[in-house]
Amino acid sequence: MKKVKITVMRMVCHKDLIAEYENPIEHACDMKIGLEFISEGAQIPEGFCGSAWEAVSPFVMALSCGAQDFYDGWMKNKKSAMISCNDGFRPVSFLLETID
Repeated sequence: MKKVKITVMRMVCHKDLIAEYENPIEHACDMKIGLEFISEGAQIPEGFCGSAWEAVSPFVMALSCGAQDFYDGWMKNKKSAMISCNDGFRPVSFLLETID
C-alpha cells in the first residue's frame, strides 16, 4: 500500500450559522492550516480528527491502493483529492496526495 499525505489547506467558519443553530461549545477543532499527516496502510494518522477521518478515509483507502483520476479528471494531479470534513459550521479542506 502507498502512503498518503494529508495536508490541511483551508479552514472556514460560518459564524452566522453557528450563531443561529449551534449550541455553544468551547473547543471544536485542532486542525491548523499547513498541518500535515501521513496515513500508512490507510490507517488514521495519530492526532487526526476522527470526524474528518470519516469523510476522507474512503479516498485515503483508494489512493493507498493505487487509485487515481477520481471523477474523470477532477484533479490536476491524478494521484490526489481535495476533500472537506463534514462539519457544516467550520469545514476543513484537506489535500490528499499519494506518496510514491
